[in-house]
Amino acid sequence: MLFQKTKKKLLMIATGGTIASKQTESGLAPAMTSEELLECVPEIAEFCSVETVQPFNLDSTDVYCPHWLKIAALIEENYRSYDGFVVTHGTDTMAYTAAALSYLVERSRKPVVLTGSQKSAYLRDTDARRNLYDAFRFCADDGAYGVRIVFDGNVILGTRARKTRTRSYNAFSSVDFPEVAVMRDGAPFYYLRGDKPHGSPAFLHVLNERVFVLKLTPGLDAGIFDYLEDKVDGLILETFGSGGLPAYREDACFLAVRRLAEAGKLVVITTQVEREGSALGAYAVGRRLLSCENVIEARCMTLEAAYVKLMAALADGRRGKAAEKYFRTPVEYDIF
Repeated sequence: MLFQKTKKKLLMIATGGTIASKQTESGLAPAMTSEELLECVPEIAEFCSVETVQPFNLDSTDVYCPHWLKIAALIEENYRSYDGFVVTHGTDTMAYTAAALSYLVERSRKPVVLTGSQKSAYLRDTDARRNLYDAFRFCADDGAYGVRIVFDGNVILGTRARKTRTRSYNAFSSVDFPEVAVMRDGAPFYYLRGDKPHGSPAFLHVLNERVFVLKLTPGLDAGIFDYLEDKVDGLILETFGSGGLPAYREDACFLAVRRLAEAGKLVVITTQVEREGSALGAYAVGRRLLSCENVIEARCMTLEAAYVKLMAALADGRRGKAAEKYFRTPVEYDIF
């Protein structure tokens, strides 16, 4: 007699998004429950046992730090009871939530899989059913671990994902890093397996929300930095190209950034170019920033990962060198 493989026990955390939306007089809005979503893909029950929880039902435009902490808390509360977690989520801020969970639930040997859709599961013509099926299939796989986005057949690290299309089914891209796997015939075909972490994950319970992202535009008034000084603990500066900071108006921008850093604010320099990252040392307009205390180069990090990691670096009262060390320490290939 052949032994039948035990079904994995998974927890679905439903949070709303397009996948759970129905048409209203005001436009699409989340309305479907987690149970209704599961009913759209009955085949899931053939290979895993699923229980559900719905902490909120929101358009992901409204999802931010308190919601990330709530999802992470649910994972921590239920970590021993389940083999993995599937988070259904809107696409607009899914990459931010995936990055956040990568730092809030660090080194998880159990998979935390985020998915959603570009069209509601309520519709006949939708990508929702395939994405749900693939997400649960991947989550139930013995080789799965860590925080991943499963979308349009691609499996992407939570720290490397970005939404790059607003309408197409292939909405998410893995930025400057290969996909972990692709889903083929209902199973993952791995490009990168890696080694599962040992022991329990490290759960982070707080993030510092006093972080701001400023995108440079030609002719930007450097007075914005003085305005931000007493409003932020950390600043992400999206510079031009490889990391250029303009020298016009008597070097006002550089002097303002240096003052901000000298005031104890952590300044992360990134680029507004999507691919290939920054290289501050390449040009004179960027190189001088390397010698400034409390200024860090994000290199190839996505904006989503850099934003949440700075919030994590500045949590628990960390500042200066301690916060800088946290930010520079790689997590799931977020910085290299």
